[in-house]
Amino acid sequence: MSKLIAYVSQYGVALVFGLVLVEQIGIPIPAMPALLVSGALVRAGKLSFLALLGAAVAASVLADTIWYLLGRRYGHRVLKTLCRVSLSPDSCVRQTEGIFEKWGMTSVVLAKFITGFSTVAPPLAGAMGAKLPAFLFYDALGTVMWAGGGILIGFVFHRAIEDVLSFLEGLGTGAFYLLGAALLLFVLFKWWQRRRFYKALRMARITVNELQNLFEKGEKPVVVDVRHEGERRRDPRRIPGAMTMGVSELDAKLPGIPPEVEIVLYCT
Repeated sequence: MSKLIAYVSQYGVALVFGLVLVEQIGIPIPAMPALLVSGALVRAGKLSFLALLGAAVAASVLADTIWYLLGRRYGHRVLKTLCRVSLSPDSCVRQTEGIFEKWGMTSVVLAKFITGFSTVAPPLAGAMGAKLPAFLFYDALGTVMWAGGGILIGFVFHRAIEDVLSFLEGLGTGAFYLLGAALLLFVLFKWWQRRRFYKALRMARITVNELQNLFEKGEKPVVVDVRHEGERRRDPRRIPGAMTMGVSELDAKLPGIPPEVEIVLYCT
């Protein structure tokens, strides 16, 4: 047995726990590769499936419960903080909120399989008043399906994964540099995407004072409240005269407006 496989075999359960915990906290380090490798080692009899699954569920429920409690206490202020580091900061809450209102607590299960939503869903469930026992049940169920699926895929494709591990073993210390470089490139790519998004977003932004100035000049911009229906019910305040509609309705309901008229959208 190679040193690398021996290391993963010895610390596999702790490694899965740590990576799942880190990912659910919101740090962009994916846990799925560790689950796949662990699945291959389950097939080789080096690790226990139940121990790995238990570690993944414990880590995920721990991190998600903290986010849930923060959401219950601080509401959308927690979501605002999360969305500052999201690749789609202006849509992450709205989209997840739409899924939550459509599917209820089942969306907590679905969130495990949707990149970015898995971190936003727990505080959103808390902010929307979901009961803790129901949240814990669905969160654990989603983790069992997500982590269990990853382990089973590794179990089935164990030969291919063992080949990859053997290749990394042959690289020696170079394998750690290779993995570190891959992780660094992944994080840099995410950072570059977010920077590009914010640059484009700033070009299209208008401040509250700038909007007020347009009104005072008599330019009468069309203002549209595109918050989700649930958010409008919780916070009925809106800009006077603003139209209310979903983003998907814009193309159908806004045609015919002269091109010189400003259209201003605001959301959660």
